[in-house]
Amino acid sequence: MNRCVRQTVEDEMSTNQVRIAGTGVLYLLIFVSGIRLTRSGKPYSAVLLAIHKLISLAAVAWLVVTMVQTHQVIHLGSMAVAAGVVTGLFFVGTIASGGLLSTDRPMPAAIRAAHRINSALTVLSTAVTFLLIRR
Repeated sequence: MNRCVRQTVEDEMSTNQVRIAGTGVLYLLIFVSGIRLTRSGKPYSAVLLAIHKLISLAAVAWLVVTMVQTHQVIHLGSMAVAAGVVTGLFFVGTIASGGLLSTDRPMPAAIRAAHRINSALTVLSTAVTFLLIRR
C-alpha cells in the first residue's frame, strides 16, 4: 500500500476511535437525561426535555458524519452501510416513541416499552456498526 494512503487510513482509524468515544459520551448523556426525565414525572421539565432531545439529535448527526467521512476515506463495505442504515432506523424509532411519551396525553405501556427496546437496539446496532467500520 502506498505510504500516503496508508497514513490516511491510519489517521482515519485513529479519528474513528475518538468518534467512538464521543458516541459513547453522547449515549451516556442521553441515558442520564432520559432517566432524569422519567424520575421527574409528567409534566416533563421543558429544559430537561429539550436537552435530552438536542443530545439525541447530536448523536444522530455524529453518527451520520462519522459514516460519511469514513466512507470518503475508506470505502465501507455493504455490511457496514447496512448496519448504519439499521442503526438510523432504530434511532428514528427511539425518537418517535420518545416524542409520543413527551406529550401531555397518557400513552399505552407499549410505547414506553418500545422506547426502551429501541434505545437498547440503537446502542447495540451502533456498536455493531462501529465494529464493521473498523474492519
